[in-house]
Amino acid sequence: MKHFLFLFSFAALLAATQSSFTTPEPYTVTGIVLDQDTGDPMIGANVLEKGTNNGTVTDFDGKFELDLRSKCATLEVSYTGYTTQEVKKACAGDDLRVEMSGNTVVEEVVVIGYSKESKQRRKISGRAMKEMAAPAPAMYGVVPQNYGDVQENWNTEDYSVITENRFYEVTKEPLSTFSIDVDAASYSNMRRFLKNGQQPPKDAIRIEEMVNYFNYDYPEPAGEHPFEVITEISDCPWQPEHRLVHIGLQGKHIPMDELPASNLVFLIDVSGSMSADNKLPLLQSSFKLLTDQLREQDKVAIVVYAGAAGLVLEPTTGDNKQKIKDAIGKLQAGGSTAGGAGIQLAYKVAKENFVKGGNNRVILATDGDFNVGASSDAEMVRLVEKERESGVFLTVLGFGMGNYKDNKMQQLADKGNGNHA
Repeated sequence: MKHFLFLFSFAALLAATQSSFTTPEPYTVTGIVLDQDTGDPMIGANVLEKGTNNGTVTDFDGKFELDLRSKCATLEVSYTGYTTQEVKKACAGDDLRVEMSGNTVVEEVVVIGYSKESKQRRKISGRAMKEMAAPAPAMYGVVPQNYGDVQENWNTEDYSVITENRFYEVTKEPLSTFSIDVDAASYSNMRRFLKNGQQPPKDAIRIEEMVNYFNYDYPEPAGEHPFEVITEISDCPWQPEHRLVHIGLQGKHIPMDELPASNLVFLIDVSGSMSADNKLPLLQSSFKLLTDQLREQDKVAIVVYAGAAGLVLEPTTGDNKQKIKDAIGKLQAGGSTAGGAGIQLAYKVAKENFVKGGNNRVILATDGDFNVGASSDAEMVRLVEKERESGVFLTVLGFGMGNYKDNKMQQLADKGNGNHA
């Protein structure tokens, strides 16, 4: 009998212990964000748990799902050009409907840098007009002059210092390596400076990227080998006793219909710094052209980030081109830049849809100006180095000028086993 009681007590204790370690259910709240006037779903609206950095963005249908840190919380819903809405008591299990009114007046947005000013006007209701503060009357008198310094061509573009390669004795170090995932960003960036009548920064000029920007009429590989090596040698114009050697690699061209399926995640920066004409609007045009090249077996998902990161388009096959283009076209810029959260979510989506033997790739489009969460060069590099082990590659496309972070994008592409353009 004692043994029976002991076993019964032990079983009860074990059951209680197991129940105490059971993972609690997440406090999940769902909802949809709509334009109050048109009823249209709002893609990429920021939904944030107030007082935290826990948030998400709405998807292609204006819907969102957010795991709260407590059973009930206040939510802030924001969108560029619209009045921020507060949901005072959003609790686990709630399915919310949030309507946004476009009563915010954006008189003028001036992009600091070398791009043109863009002006945008929005409507304002009569009620909101009454609530607006009246302009202050003019004041008379003499005010001491105190002018600040004027900084011409203000910009915060960043470039890594270029360290020149030294010469090696081939008898001691005969091994040389070549990479086929080459970058070409420097040529486009240099051309931008020259077209604007400006001298490019010294560290923006990377000779190898200019060479690799162009296509060369190399012969196709013959036989069993997938690559052909082409060499060319000439005198060095500025050092006649030296020789210049040009080494080219040409891979076999594979017909489009024979390429493996692609699993792509478009990771798009929609923060406030992307509002200039040569940033998000140019990005949208570029990604629509890329969408035209997709095949039926290819898949695309779209992740965006500003103050938070979110999935605005679930993985969609390449035969639904218009759906993909619609999602791209409805994106708007606004908010801060949580680049680290965006990268983590993009890799998560790519890994969940991994195609064995296929082209699994995150395509990051940004100006490189990250400022929320993991944002330092070291943090971003560690993040990408960890994620690349999954077999998902990272391509980085840079857009814009004025606050262009070339150094950060170079490092991300390099550590992500990808390229930078």
